[in-house]
Amino acid sequence: MLTELLHGADTGGFLVIQDSTSCSGRHLLESFISAALNREEAVHVLGFDVSEEELTGGLKGSAIERLHFHNAYTDPLGWTDQPSLTLHQFCSEELSHLLKPTSHSKSTILVIDSLSWILRHVNPPAVCKTLHQLRKGGAVRAIIALLHADMHQRGTVGSVCHLASSVIKVAPGMKGDETVAKITKRSKSGKVVQDEEIFSIKEDLSVTVHSKRSQPGLKQTETEEQEADPTANLTFNLRLSDTEREAKEKLALPFVFSKEKKSALLHSGPGSGRILYEPDANDDYDQEDPDDDLDV
Repeated sequence: MLTELLHGADTGGFLVIQDSTSCSGRHLLESFISAALNREEAVHVLGFDVSEEELTGGLKGSAIERLHFHNAYTDPLGWTDQPSLTLHQFCSEELSHLLKPTSHSKSTILVIDSLSWILRHVNPPAVCKTLHQLRKGGAVRAIIALLHADMHQRGTVGSVCHLASSVIKVAPGMKGDETVAKITKRSKSGKVVQDEEIFSIKEDLSVTVHSKRSQPGLKQTETEEQEADPTANLTFNLRLSDTEREAKEKLALPFVFSKEKKSALLHSGPGSGRILYEPDANDDYDQEDPDDDLDV
């Protein structure tokens, strides 16, 4: 699934690379940038975390000409007189004007490096609204964002990941050059697919997937839950023997009427009682107003 996402199959989607202090997702972000440039797509990077030199250090070739770096690293809050990009410009109107498509590129990819810097200074609902408008507005083909999960509360991370069509959570692998990617992908029909892959990144930023594993220990846990008997250590018996079950089925419940009892109740036979009422002479009963005797 990681290779499929790198090839750009998630058209019109929002991809989140979720990392932490134990494992950085920056190299994977650079691999997505390199893959998009090789597809002759224009890549616009909103750079908050690192400088342009550091981001483009591993990118080589003529494809780098289609990379447009919008510098928010130098002055993100607009303290100088002429800032390149500030947090105040993170809205759908400003970004749509900034991300003008070029005639030499097939489509436009927006890369946010990183979304955590924006979430630390802008209200999270406003950030989610802007991301949603960019996806629906058609200004870009896809959005790729790096998110440092351990910098935010769970609710903020959950809101952003719920908005995303694909989430890649990276974790350290068994070997030094290997990384574990836990991928969650949501299709337009609402179907959710999860996968776990072990990969490594080469010097040319190409990604090699070594193996796939589907959450080890999950099947074993399900088997243990099925084999465990919750009634094993009880001091009383919750199960019925064959004899007890047969006796239970033959027992007539008091609120269940048999056919004979229903017939006897519906068809009264000789000797059945009836209640007859004959008005007395003292009864003041008006047929036109039956409630005339009531003091209302």
